[in-house]
Amino acid sequence: MATKENDQIIKENNYETIMGLPCVLEAFTIIFNTGSISNKCCGELVVLGKVCHSAFVKRTLENPLFKDLNPATIIAKSIQTWNNCLALIDSPSPSA
Repeated sequence: MATKENDQIIKENNYETIMGLPCVLEAFTIIFNTGSISNKCCGELVVLGKVCHSAFVKRTLENPLFKDLNPATIIAKSIQTWNNCLALIDSPSPSA
């Protein structure tokens, strides 16, 4: 998917305002480096939606600053993060 298409998905759906900057940075760090994502940020990520999450990751991979990263590894971490957040959000709370 080309950068223009990813930008269009993000812009049309106003996704840049759905996730707060701290959660964007948290998700970015876990996908492009290492770490964990909080329940709060998982919730924001799931609200963001899978299409936009993928568009953000793909757009970031197209940035020359990240040319040395292995796209397959990043996409795998992105999918793993998405699936983990989805499972966390979909599972009933122990206090419920």
